Amino acid sequence: MSTQPKAAPRHGILSLTIKDKAVLYAAYMPFVKNGGLFIPTHKQYKLGDEVFMLLSLMEEKEKIPVAGKIIWITPKGAQGNKAAGIGVQFSNQDNGQARTKIETYLAGALNSERSTHTM
Repeated sequence: MSTQPKAAPRHGILSLTIKDKAVLYAAYMPFVKNGGLFIPTHKQYKLGDEVFMLLSLMEEKEKIPVAGKIIWITPKGAQGNKAAGIGVQFSNQDNGQARTKIETYLAGALNSERSTHTM
């Protein structure tokens, strides 16, 4: 009988490409400490799961590596026809790089009343 703790299940690397400002606006979670993104998916995750993303924004060639954890889950068939997926809070590790890039693209739109995937 092993007494070692089991490693958390790995979900691999999430790859997310956003080429449209309206899509980025709908996915971004500015109300989360360090920022976060909603990622449409039908895969099963649990709150607190650690994930790693490679994020491509607009026409940039370079992908932004972002570590984070699941803080939001919208299940399949949610009320209001919301897209199924997960909300990922960016970790402190990237020193705000992803948040800064996203907020630069969304300058002027962040105080909009348009609905998003999460709020």
